[in-house]
Amino acid sequence: MGFEKAVVFLCGTEEYAVPVEQVVSIEKLERVTPIPHLPNYLLGFTRIRGELTPVIDFGQVLYNRPTHTDTSKVIVLSTDTVNYGLLVADAREIIDFEEGVLKQMGLVNYAKTKYFTAVANLEDRMISCVDPHILVNSLDGIREIINYLHKMLENEEANV
Repeated sequence: MGFEKAVVFLCGTEEYAVPVEQVVSIEKLERVTPIPHLPNYLLGFTRIRGELTPVIDFGQVLYNRPTHTDTSKVIVLSTDTVNYGLLVADAREIIDFEEGVLKQMGLVNYAKTKYFTAVANLEDRMISCVDPHILVNSLDGIREIINYLHKMLENEEANV
């Protein structure tokens, strides 16, 4: 997966990026229905453009702190496993990374940060690149949640 063009967002005081090809949309945080006993990184489910979408709080994943502010955005990401919303402090820009600015990270070998695949080392800032597929699949308990979501979607389709 290439990071030549990426959506840059803020979480905490740091900047991160996801490949623009995997971004479905960027939304304001609307009503999220929490489900009891879910892992703390999962705010719950919301409907985005009519589709039931799990919302993952990136601040909880990274810092074990909630992200929700007045400027919070949900970046809806598409993976082969599930579409999900990533709650971030703010979505900043779409950037084209020039050749040579992306450096592979040695931290991909560390089990808890496999989703950081590269760092964009720019003149006045550093941006950590996140692989949405690796991120969602690295979260504890996510398999059961995805299976539950797929069953709910099948039930919805059967009732239409």
